[in-house]
Amino acid sequence: MTFHCGSIALIGRPNVGKSTLLNALVGQKISITSRKAQTTRHRIAGITTTEVAQFIFLDTPGFQTNFISTLNKSLNRTVTNTLGDVDVICLVIEAGQFSKDDAQVLAMLGADIPVILVANKLDVFASNSDSLHDRDFRLLEFLKEMATRFEFAEIVPMTAKHPDDVARLMGTIESYLPERPALYPADTLTDRSERFLAAEILREKVFRHTGAELPYASSVVIEQFSMDGKMRRIAATILVDRDSHKPMVIGEKGEKLKRISTEARLDMEKLFAGKVFLETWVKVKRGWADDQVALREQGLE
Repeated sequence: MTFHCGSIALIGRPNVGKSTLLNALVGQKISITSRKAQTTRHRIAGITTTEVAQFIFLDTPGFQTNFISTLNKSLNRTVTNTLGDVDVICLVIEAGQFSKDDAQVLAMLGADIPVILVANKLDVFASNSDSLHDRDFRLLEFLKEMATRFEFAEIVPMTAKHPDDVARLMGTIESYLPERPALYPADTLTDRSERFLAAEILREKVFRHTGAELPYASSVVIEQFSMDGKMRRIAATILVDRDSHKPMVIGEKGEKLKRISTEARLDMEKLFAGKVFLETWVKVKRGWADDQVALREQGLE
């Protein structure tokens, strides 16, 4: 029996569902999600191994067309550097939508690597249709139009939350992977450390509980990560850009920070399959999103 193994880049503009798709493909939450643009800041590998193939999915930051900070420029470099390193590219868009930002991402792609167009959020598209016939007609017309924009290897309409759709996408991808032995042990889910994943989980909760009121320039630094028997002791600092941002995270009498920390701890315990003791602080670090040293310390430069 031949075995296939390869890397697959998930690329697209912000908020098309790349991280949700990665988590569905791996069957485990390893990439954080929120409605904030460019929640993903690192290239994260999610690994799925079957009896006949190993899929190394690379979740990348949403490609930002407005260069407003050193951080955004660094994230865009992460995307472009990934493209030359993979066996397959999945361009993720929203079904029924193709914006100028989508076109700018598409323009980055060449003909040397197979590109699969993933028309995601088909459930959202369907909810905006008056009838099944209307949905099918509009979807078919949209996919026909997309086929004229680029010579895609495949076009896959789907919803990342539907297991059958995820399985169908994996089957499509598998046919484009090279014959090669597995690069990771079969039980490996990601190439990232527990320390990294802890920071990402906490950052997700900050974004989810502050919403639009907290600007994009917030981050998390793990100050300590150690084992105390079977329990993980984690000390983390939430970085914000201004003094006025600090109370947005802490909340009245510290209640919001307590909720953020509790939810993060519970998610960490689920992912790490063990108890976690989490201490969390909030610190102001002005201009960190434009500070190359600060970005480098977080692995973003």
